[in-house]
Amino acid sequence: MIKYKSVTAFAPASVANVGCGFDIMGFAIQGIGDKVTVNLINESNNSTVILKGKYGHLVPAERHKNTAGVAVDAFLQATGNSHIKLEIILEKNMPLGSGMGSSASSSAAAVFAANHLLGNPLTTSELIPFAMEGERIACGTAHADNVAPALLGGFVLIRSYSPLDIIQVESPGDLYSAVVHPHIEINTSDARRVLKNEVSVENAIIQSANTAGFMVALIKSDYDLMKRSMSDLLAEPKRIQLIPGFEEIKNSAMRSGAIGCGISGSGPSVFALCQGQENASTVAAVIQAGFTKIGLFNEAYVSQLNSKGTSIVDLVEF
Repeated sequence: MIKYKSVTAFAPASVANVGCGFDIMGFAIQGIGDKVTVNLINESNNSTVILKGKYGHLVPAERHKNTAGVAVDAFLQATGNSHIKLEIILEKNMPLGSGMGSSASSSAAAVFAANHLLGNPLTTSELIPFAMEGERIACGTAHADNVAPALLGGFVLIRSYSPLDIIQVESPGDLYSAVVHPHIEINTSDARRVLKNEVSVENAIIQSANTAGFMVALIKSDYDLMKRSMSDLLAEPKRIQLIPGFEEIKNSAMRSGAIGCGISGSGPSVFALCQGQENASTVAAVIQAGFTKIGLFNEAYVSQLNSKGTSIVDLVEF
């Protein structure tokens, strides 16, 4: 039974890959994200998404090209509700091509709001494949390392994509992230094109060991092991060419006490994991100074991991 005629949801930004976990690890952060409102309507003309927010003018309004629209329509089709007309209003507060899960935030908020409006026929975990369809439209690949943490919150591991197997991983309470977004844009599709299709057996072994080590470090709150494990041999060596000053900035962050530092998603944002808020704030300032030094305006987000994930922020009942 439909109780609401309007539902608004907020989905947070996220960091994907997390160094050694290319396409299989991600965590949600606090302080930035997108809002999506879905309204139950009678009109048949709902082919466009109403766009608001700082970056709304930069995303397509056509529903079949918009991550929020595609995600909602996939959800309605799968649940046998394609006859229900939903108006979608996207408040786009996240910059595109930021490496902070911008498209994932939109699609996660959209399906979460639509599911709530229809009486929650699916669990939050069951919404992930529909949010992934929004990712497919955005970058050509239906990956889950942004949408899963955006929806579920906290730290997630995607053990398998076929079948989809997503695991929420406990993390230390004093684990903080510092994410700095320089004001340049990198398209995810472009960032994927610079990667090799094949890797050596030696690098595959090292990467697997680092990923396993990182998981153990999270569970055991072993920051020394976490630091040793945050090494990426797959994506970072190829993508550093896309981010001005990255190597020097990373080295400065590590000297300032970061547990690990790397490229957030496909970049250009840079993230660092730190023990405690004070250290995270220090590291964020160091990363910001590095980008400022080379003439790049930037913004920093310091927070604990966002354990809440996507949430309802407004409801209108009949």
